[in-house]
Amino acid sequence: MASPAVVSAPRAAASSSKTETFVDNKRKDDIRMANIAAAQAVANAVRTSLGPKGMDKMISTANGEVIITNDGATILNKMEVLQPAAKFLVELSKSQDVVAGDGTTTVVVIAGALLKQCLSLLSAGIHPTVVSDSLHKASTKAVEVLTAMALPVELTDRDSLVKSASTALNSKVVSQYSTLLAPLAVDSVLSVVDPAKPEIVDLRDIKIVKKLGGTVDDTELVKGLVFDKKVSHASGGLTRVEKAKIGVIQFQISPPKTDIEQSIVVSDYTQMDRILKEERNYILGMIKKIKATGCNVLLIQKSILRDAVTELSLHYLSKAKIMVIKDVERDEIEFITKTLNCLPIANIDHFRTEKLGYADLVEEISLGDGGKIVKVTGIQDMGRTTSVLVRGSNQLVLDEAERSLHDALCVVRCLVNKRFLIAGGGAPEIELSRQLGAWAKVLQGMEGYCVRSFAEALEVVPYTLAENAGLNPIAIVTELRNRHAQGEINTGINVRKGQITNILEENVVQPLLVSTSAITLATECVRMILKIDDIVTVR
Repeated sequence: MASPAVVSAPRAAASSSKTETFVDNKRKDDIRMANIAAAQAVANAVRTSLGPKGMDKMISTANGEVIITNDGATILNKMEVLQPAAKFLVELSKSQDVVAGDGTTTVVVIAGALLKQCLSLLSAGIHPTVVSDSLHKASTKAVEVLTAMALPVELTDRDSLVKSASTALNSKVVSQYSTLLAPLAVDSVLSVVDPAKPEIVDLRDIKIVKKLGGTVDDTELVKGLVFDKKVSHASGGLTRVEKAKIGVIQFQISPPKTDIEQSIVVSDYTQMDRILKEERNYILGMIKKIKATGCNVLLIQKSILRDAVTELSLHYLSKAKIMVIKDVERDEIEFITKTLNCLPIANIDHFRTEKLGYADLVEEISLGDGGKIVKVTGIQDMGRTTSVLVRGSNQLVLDEAERSLHDALCVVRCLVNKRFLIAGGGAPEIELSRQLGAWAKVLQGMEGYCVRSFAEALEVVPYTLAENAGLNPIAIVTELRNRHAQGEINTGINVRKGQITNILEENVVQPLLVSTSAITLATECVRMILKIDDIVTVR
């Protein structure tokens, strides 16, 4: 705590300018304590959401939107956190979401436990810099221990990948659908892995399309494209085209307009007829050029300046037997052209046969009350992309299904990036706690105390898992310590059976990257908070 203040006073006897200075350490300690307390409050808010038996949060936003989730990153992202140090934990959860995609709650819970231990170390008079350096050493050692525990996995071992994705889904609101979503996530990621860059997966190559109606059971993987819109039906337009030649255009099939806003007054009927005739000829000229290339499906980018298509142009396009899908968003163009292996066309004069994409079938499909979608299947020379059509009975379930599927995709991506698996259920944390505790006895001085505190903090994960499952956390963690001391390193908490079992045999596994990034990121965040001794507000 704060050292006693020494009051500055001039010495009567000495004529020199030497004076004793006043050093106010109390403010520094108070700021540090306030930062730790605020960060711990954030960690405690999400702690009850950890694990398969964790509770869900209902978030009500300012605009009246309601979200039900137990995804740590989503909860923290929607929370209005004002204290600067507490915002670190929100950013920490986002970082974990970017690096691993899963473990967003775990990383915040570990950070909260580390801060609690740091509080007692600081109270004992250990300097924050010593604590910070010791945490860094302990974190490096922890990653080594986890790597030694890990089991290698090959991408050809589909069962192991599915088990890992299922573990990520088991703690979600839509956990009952994990048998459907886990294989779907694995197949999606494996289909976009590029053999030339086998360690890199870009999740932007997997497009998730949400459609209200049905249940999560109706979610499907589509080898091709899915548009959450219907075909333009003006004048009896086509709704099904076989052997499609698809053009993606970024220009408007509508009469040209002046560059500036102005009105033109037409006083004579003959002039009006002439304008309409010119418009018709202009549109017909464009459609003839499109038809000449053999194109029979048009994807038209949404225009912000004027209508991309008019009723007249849609009428002529339907007469020319060309299916039209309009209002394609600008940010979807890259994904569409990569999938169809075609080029976007920015001008009618550049419309060429070699710029088209080819597919066996483009059709509009009715989903009952859910409306209509357009599917493009059987694409020739298809790029390494895939689409997932997610269904849900209401918007809350639909949004949570998308978030859960994203986590499962990220878990499989982690395994592609770093091909190692470790047991779940609190097993790695207890093993880390045991090994770091033994290592702390070898270290000398303050480092040993700090590493031992780090080891104790890691027990928060199995403790919280047991607590959230309604078990006796003290008895469970004590038994876990005992079993791990006997060499059973894969023993963890089986929350379904309410007992301790070999967690690998229960198929509860997770990627090594999820655990290593959780520990390194949590340690980094705690070290940053420890180093702050003052908050300066700039107006």
